[in-house]
Amino acid sequence: RSLAQLLNDPELRSGLRSRGIAIAHETWFVAALHNTTTDEIEGFDLDLLPPEAQARWQQLHAVFAQAGDQVRRERASGLGLNPRAAHRDLLAQFRRRANDGAQTRPEWGLAGNAAFLIAPRARSRGVVLDGRCFAHDYDAGQDADGSVLELLMTAPMLVAHWINWQYHASTCDPSRLGSGNKVLHNVVGGNIGVFEGNGGDLRIGLSRQSLHDGERWVHEPLRLTVIIDAPQQAIERVIQKHAVVQQLLDNGWLHLWRFEQTQMQRYESGGWRKLQMVPS
Repeated sequence: RSLAQLLNDPELRSGLRSRGIAIAHETWFVAALHNTTTDEIEGFDLDLLPPEAQARWQQLHAVFAQAGDQVRRERASGLGLNPRAAHRDLLAQFRRRANDGAQTRPEWGLAGNAAFLIAPRARSRGVVLDGRCFAHDYDAGQDADGSVLELLMTAPMLVAHWINWQYHASTCDPSRLGSGNKVLHNVVGGNIGVFEGNGGDLRIGLSRQSLHDGERWVHEPLRLTVIIDAPQQAIERVIQKHAVVQQLLDNGWLHLWRFEQTQMQRYESGGWRKLQMVPS
């Protein structure tokens, strides 16, 4: 919210313009919160916007509402809700579940995550990913020096790996690498960690309720598959420059693929292998 207000400030914009960073006059910034339990998006400080920007926000918010409704319908069955309910009824069901203090599974979070796609949106448009794939719109044609690709492979790609491995470890060895039953969690020292019950070691990882629905494991432990639409040389430069990326790949902690026109190539042992299609 502070950043949005700063970027909307005329004096700050003037200062940025003097440094070669021009923000269009009709551009206004809005801080927003995505409530992941209900898939609603709330904008903040809308009263500080000029009337024309408020009108554009209302148009955008209608699109957010439609997208949220579609996502809720996709998630409803997994939460025991009716995906065919009317818009208002389904939203009310999600809100009721999200605000139920006795509900230990208000949402599934990132359970099921398995891949990260770094490519133009056209690559995945129309593909049913079932909420299992992180995605970042990226156009190599607008990244001549590869700096954007380097940022994506050293920031969001690593974060996606951390998330994936947290779920992976908590599912494969929940007694030691998970945090057990969150109903029994007691917070220790503010933000240090949690005990399960009234003693024992600090618990790490995710709770069983984040991974298991009471009958089956919701998360399937798979090492993250990263798929990139970028030139081979650009990807290799990032790997060679950043030891942390190279270590993850060389030690098999994540899988890396790239688009090669209409084919796919997999990074293995410092080289690339084409995907061999086996006739059915």
